[in-house]
Amino acid sequence: MKKFAKITLDRDFQISRIDPRIYGSFIEHLGRAVYGGIYQPDHPSADEEGFRQDVLELVKEIGVPIVRYPGGNFVSNFYWEDSVGPRENRPRRLELAWRSTEPNLVGVNEFASWSKKAGADVMMAVNLGTRGIDAACNLLEYCNHLSGTKYSDLRIAHGVKDPHNIKTWCLGNEMDGPWQTGHKTALEYGRLADETAKAMKQIDPSLELVVCGSSNTGMSTYPQWEATVLEETYDDVDFISLHTYYGNRFHNTENFLAQSDDMDHFIRTVISTCDFVKAKKRAKKDMMLSFDEWNVWFHADEQDSDTMKNRPWSVAPHLLEDRYDFEDALLVGLMLITLLKHSDRVRMACLAQLVNVIAPIMTEENGPAWRQTSFYPYLHASRFGRGVALNTALRASRHDTMDYTDVTDVDCAAVWNEEEEEITVFAVNRDLHDSITLESDLRSFPGYELLEHISLEHSDLFAVNSAESQPVKPQKVQGRDELSEGLLQSVLSPASWNVIRLKKR
Repeated sequence: MKKFAKITLDRDFQISRIDPRIYGSFIEHLGRAVYGGIYQPDHPSADEEGFRQDVLELVKEIGVPIVRYPGGNFVSNFYWEDSVGPRENRPRRLELAWRSTEPNLVGVNEFASWSKKAGADVMMAVNLGTRGIDAACNLLEYCNHLSGTKYSDLRIAHGVKDPHNIKTWCLGNEMDGPWQTGHKTALEYGRLADETAKAMKQIDPSLELVVCGSSNTGMSTYPQWEATVLEETYDDVDFISLHTYYGNRFHNTENFLAQSDDMDHFIRTVISTCDFVKAKKRAKKDMMLSFDEWNVWFHADEQDSDTMKNRPWSVAPHLLEDRYDFEDALLVGLMLITLLKHSDRVRMACLAQLVNVIAPIMTEENGPAWRQTSFYPYLHASRFGRGVALNTALRASRHDTMDYTDVTDVDCAAVWNEEEEEITVFAVNRDLHDSITLESDLRSFPGYELLEHISLEHSDLFAVNSAESQPVKPQKVQGRDELSEGLLQSVLSPASWNVIRLKKR
């Protein structure tokens, strides 16, 4: 069977206006994400607060709209009071999630300052593992209340006059996981999360709150966890979280690149569970999804386990520093496409994480910051994926893999930026050997012409970037696209990420 891919783009076939927060990211006090990542006061590029400006420039290049903080597993033993006030008075603590020592040199106020410099909002997580309602409300008061109360005045005494005005808050992290400090059953967590949500919204009714969903689809409690938690919290929260990570454990690239289909199924299942609870409660609102941890992982597992087991309690050890290869970038692109296809319900998402720890940005302690292979699909989606997601009505040839059936040879998403009069098609050719022509019917968009075709491709699926060399980087390609009478034919190279941009003349 001849391989093919066809899409139809119509201005009336809309999925949703995309919430820019779908391109969010995540900074956890884990490994070198903070210390040696965003913060290194002795680095040549450090500003007056100790933040690495070379890292900030790369974050701003992506245009990251929101960053989740401070965890992650870290948050379940986080005492926020230790992270504020004069640095010389802050205690060092044993950090239980990653068996490290937390020096508390960067805390709530410093991170809020960094986020402003990066042009990003903060998605703050509260500790519902070892703490509860009172600590969450106190932190909210510290961050958002103007003045005249114990914790707002404490913030002012710490030199921060204006409130941080953080509007998005996560109610704990992965509370279904036995690895989590303070792990709870769905009912225990649901009750605590709901009471915390109600108390926090008493302080600030404009908050958007995220309740913990399943840590991954392999959890024995999935998806009953979602149903039980939402039955307790549905009226008082705005989002339920999803987390997933994929790796090429079987060294099978075709199967690896099909894992975005699993992500798609995960999203559909959680939406169905949300809508079941909505129907059961006779509720009016739809529960939105926050896919606030997603990425490729698992390259450095053995090294990480050895560090935590045999060399614990160091400050900022090298943990989870996966070096991403070209095939990883392709799956990141496919996962971004999946998020865009569900942008009517997935309103926030966080690539986990941003710097050094399973991250698109890496740093050398005394050297440069640099772009991993996965940096580029993330950059392209964030930069060009603003506007309205269109239903592409994709028809494509298919194949089976070890774990998946009916996998499309090409997967794609399309975004219409009406204000700029631009259309962007994101497409991945999953075929490892053959080019495939993507036919795009654009007759609903008269007057649009090709602006550019960007491709990320490489002959070696396992090529990696480094501080010294960047062999995997995008290029503008010529002669692969032909537009005639509203039909665009675009040749997609084998195993490639493609960004096809059109603009109205």
